[in-house]
Amino acid sequence: MHELPITENILKIANEHATQSGAARVTDLYLVIGQLSSIVDDSIQFYWDIISKGSLCEGATLHFERIPAKLLCLDCNNTYILQRELTSCPHCQSVRVRVLEGEEFRLDSIEIETAQEAENKT
Repeated sequence: MHELPITENILKIANEHATQSGAARVTDLYLVIGQLSSIVDDSIQFYWDIISKGSLCEGATLHFERIPAKLLCLDCNNTYILQRELTSCPHCQSVRVRVLEGEEFRLDSIEIETAQEAENKT
């Protein structure tokens, strides 16, 4: 259920930037989501389809890029990519680890169509 306020924030940011850029509409949004974030792509898409109606973002395609979790073992300095769930260091079996990557969640970029581009299509 936490995806609804997240999706609302994405819509707010996209609408603000589109308006500032003089967009006729937003065509694509690129989201970066870390493996360890609790964000569910399908939930974001579900809410997006509902709340973007009537906005500059209506009909925009969401693109999801998943970032794997990269961990650093604090005991042996081994860096490794998490394959599934959180596990101990594959080198020394320590559970003292720091997450280096994989908790990200951001709107990376937005593609828009200007009024002039929309006119040229007709």
